[in-house]
Amino acid sequence: MRMTVNSWRGREIVALSAEGRAALDPAEQTRDIFERLDGALRGLSLSLDDTIRTRLWARDRASRDVGSKARVAILSGAARSASSSFIAPDFFESEAAIAIQLWAMRPTTPASKKALVEYDPPIVPLRYLKRDGLVALSGMTSVLPDLRDQVAEILGNVASALSHADVRWDQVTKLSAIVHRSQSLDDLRSALTSALPGQPKESEYAFADGYSTEGKLVEIEVTALLER
Repeated sequence: MRMTVNSWRGREIVALSAEGRAALDPAEQTRDIFERLDGALRGLSLSLDDTIRTRLWARDRASRDVGSKARVAILSGAARSASSSFIAPDFFESEAAIAIQLWAMRPTTPASKKALVEYDPPIVPLRYLKRDGLVALSGMTSVLPDLRDQVAEILGNVASALSHADVRWDQVTKLSAIVHRSQSLDDLRSALTSALPGQPKESEYAFADGYSTEGKLVEIEVTALLER
């Protein structure tokens, strides 16, 4: 397991990552990872209830589907968070089938609760969550024919979610784009520049080989901070 504790824009963010134990099946790996992550958080007087975002990485589609189902069962109630999932064999440094990245935020006051906002009608991922002025959108995707069209559709849906959350584009602090390995990073940047109404303060890019369904070429996550 890897853990870093960061001071980020006036907030304490704990970033954790762990790979499964290869002897276990994908569902057991997922449950075991979250038990270990929860233990690490409790050592910092936090818990899975303080999770703001998770990414699930899987070696193949079957593992991704099983692991995602297990994650939904584990991160229920107050532990729900923004989420995304990817298929990426090259992500792994072991023979594991599942890996989890998790970000948790220490609340500024004990009474601070997460506001969990669903899609209408609800689907498995949250639309977004709010806590202490932080707004985290779940990863969004598209199945339009090419990368530029997918980016434009996704960012339109991001804009709709931000508007619903009363967030302006200039309050977006970070945009993360996990692009299909078949696509050019230059083409992704060009598509983002064309479709973004304003540049986020931070951007990051990573690569994957697959997503929840075939035909998707990129998944975009957005995090914003409201004025205190």
